[in-house]
Amino acid sequence: MTTPGQTVGPFFGFALPYPGDADLVPPGSPGAVQLTGLVLDGAGEPVPDALVEIWQPDPQGSVPQVPASLHRDGWTFTGFGRCATDGTGRYSFTTLRPGPTAPGRRPFFAVTVFARGLLDRLFTRAYLPAPEAELAADPFLSGVPAARRATLVARADGGRLEFDIRLQGTGETVFLRFAEPR
Repeated sequence: MTTPGQTVGPFFGFALPYPGDADLVPPGSPGAVQLTGLVLDGAGEPVPDALVEIWQPDPQGSVPQVPASLHRDGWTFTGFGRCATDGTGRYSFTTLRPGPTAPGRRPFFAVTVFARGLLDRLFTRAYLPAPEAELAADPFLSGVPAARRATLVARADGGRLEFDIRLQGTGETVFLRFAEPR
């Protein structure tokens, strides 16, 4: 039997952030890209005390299996990052573009959101931008209604990827639910 969750915040600023948490690679590294966006509530207002985590494969599509995600050494890519939102609800990671993990699958960042008022964390994905036909051919995205698919796709903005996370309401981000272990 599982224990019911409790609200998950806001108390993140004390113990969860750590030095270099949002820099999966040092800024200015070859191939570095910014993944940034806003966390918004149902009224479209910024959430200034959320925590966003990402997990991702490397550019070749391999999922890193190296220790020391919490201790950045400046050259080991661990595929994990954590970022608290600022006063405007913005988060920003310096990372590499993920590669596809299998043929026919579009590359994506796995994203987790912790925020005040939530009983548990939320899971979603941020796919790299691509033509709609390529997105629709992805095995996971093909099961998402076309009208909602855009909430899972980052927007290219120069050298940055923009991915806003809307917790509820109009334009709500598609969130994933995983089966409970038996």
